[in-house]
Amino acid sequence: MADSGSSLRNVPHNERPRERMMAYGADALSHAELLAILLRTGTKSQSAVALATTVLQHCGSLRQLVDMSVEELTAIKGIGQAKALQLLAGIELGKRVSRSKLGDIVIVKSPNDAAMYIMEELRYLKKEHFLCLFLNTKNGIIAKETLSVGTLNASLVHPREVFRSAIRNSSASIVCAHNHPSGDPTPSPEDIKITKRLVEAGSLIGIEILDHLIIGDGKFVSLKEQGYL
Repeated sequence: MADSGSSLRNVPHNERPRERMMAYGADALSHAELLAILLRTGTKSQSAVALATTVLQHCGSLRQLVDMSVEELTAIKGIGQAKALQLLAGIELGKRVSRSKLGDIVIVKSPNDAAMYIMEELRYLKKEHFLCLFLNTKNGIIAKETLSVGTLNASLVHPREVFRSAIRNSSASIVCAHNHPSGDPTPSPEDIKITKRLVEAGSLIGIEILDHLIIGDGKFVSLKEQGYL
């Protein structure tokens, strides 16, 4: 028997998350109800909705849930590894849908195109993630790799790693990007220094750095537009 808990059986049929979603659509559901559908079941003492509410309270907000690890989720009473993975899989699907566009390859025609491709992936992260978009000769994105996690500095982001990945992916050019967990995409002196190092290395190797984007909370800065490339 499913461990959905006695409390759910006391909820009127038309107020249960799945039934409400069938009747009114996903837009009508609260954050907790949507999470409850991903969790599928609760515990002996909690319904799935109550457990989902507990998860949200523990995280502080739905936004903070995006950056939770399996270990952090399983520290919440009632969340085992299977439930943690269900939640993270749902979050990852949401990220991928937000990045997806019609066609197999996304063409980067402007800094905004590249920024929108990675915005939802980077904007909520609590640590700085440095990644590269590897482009073909028509500026189509053929690969994306995260090359470092942590406060951005020259030791973490070395041209060797960037161009090794570029060569492995047969890339014609690169768009670099990293997030500022503060939400403010204003470039730091270190950001500018690293960008210049990468541009210089690229000119020697013959793989152009098209831009370095700094992603904030729903906004970004292009170092190319700022005149640093």
